[in-house]
Amino acid sequence: MQMKFVSLSVTGEDIDEILRDISKAVLDRLGEHADFALVFPSSHFASRAEDLVSNLKSAIGARVMLGCTGEGVIGPAHEIEDQPAVAVVAALLPGVDVMPFDIPKAALINVALNPPLLRKHYAPPVDTRFLVMLADPFSAPMDGVLNAFNQEYENVPIIGGMASGARQPGETVLMVNDRVIREGLVGVSFVGPIQADIIVSQGCRPVGPVFEVTESKNNVIDSLGGESPLLRIQSMLDEMDDEDRDLLRNGLFIGRAIDSGKESLGRGDFLIRGVLGVDSRTGAIAVSDVIDAGERVQFHLRDADTAREDLEMMLSPHALFGEPSGAFLFSCNGRGTRLYEEPDGDINAIRGFFSGLDLAGFFCAGEIGPIGGKNFLHGHTASLALIRPAAPDPRPR
Repeated sequence: MQMKFVSLSVTGEDIDEILRDISKAVLDRLGEHADFALVFPSSHFASRAEDLVSNLKSAIGARVMLGCTGEGVIGPAHEIEDQPAVAVVAALLPGVDVMPFDIPKAALINVALNPPLLRKHYAPPVDTRFLVMLADPFSAPMDGVLNAFNQEYENVPIIGGMASGARQPGETVLMVNDRVIREGLVGVSFVGPIQADIIVSQGCRPVGPVFEVTESKNNVIDSLGGESPLLRIQSMLDEMDDEDRDLLRNGLFIGRAIDSGKESLGRGDFLIRGVLGVDSRTGAIAVSDVIDAGERVQFHLRDADTAREDLEMMLSPHALFGEPSGAFLFSCNGRGTRLYEEPDGDINAIRGFFSGLDLAGFFCAGEIGPIGGKNFLHGHTASLALIRPAAPDPRPR
């Protein structure tokens, strides 16, 4: 038996109709029960989540189901924003063990403060190929949690996102099998002959030189290469063309080198973070991360053309290996029509390489994916897992 995926999106508010459409599509194409399904209802269903989820797993016929609510959802052909919809991708995964888990809020807080405690609350199987994780943005300190996973299980890539569309704690919907959970984290581990080629497209391009951080405290950079960051920015502005100056209206970003010891740094070597503000008196800048002296950084710009170019550039080498079996997409809720001038910006880029790809995802309040061998929480990012069959990994974890 071969690995097989089916995906679809259904619009509308009638839960019974949605369940019928999903059940028919999945069973018609798979012909039997799915081993795994990812489901993403839009946040319109948050108040009726228990009713939807209690019937969704049986409608799909999934042995394991994972999902969450999103501000918008993504199907195989369209990104659906501002209307009620459910996106689903289901799969037959012969020989693959799909193992669900959840970690409650209190445990996540402890793990973020003390990473070794992660082993008390969750330990992926030794031969785990990758994890998919979904979390509540109000209760999951994901930067600290991902740091714990990087420290305790450093060889395990993670992809996923933060549920979106909720206005306050308690409105988020996470689901694992037929259970609804409104805080914490849910996930699955994949074990066996399966491969996830993960693309994290941060949608930025570098401008100006690479600098060493010579003075910093927490998230404030006081000196770049012995000069104030403000002077470095002003010098960079003097050398910019009009087009790049226009891009500054979208904000200025800074990239932290994943490996500051690497001799040559380029696209894909930086973790992108926002520049939050400038102190005109001291010339220091505040950024949305903690930066240490000795790190190497580079300023970045972002716009729709850059985001599309970056995603296409990262997809291009994967096209050499043929059409994947299926895919999971976690895109920032700042992308979609908020970034592109037309709808379906990320989906159209992906379909340009893989026209018939079975894919589903959602618009996240933060995207999870690996950069430089470490898992991070991102913003304004498209995090994509291309799933293919693979031989079992003999390497010990």
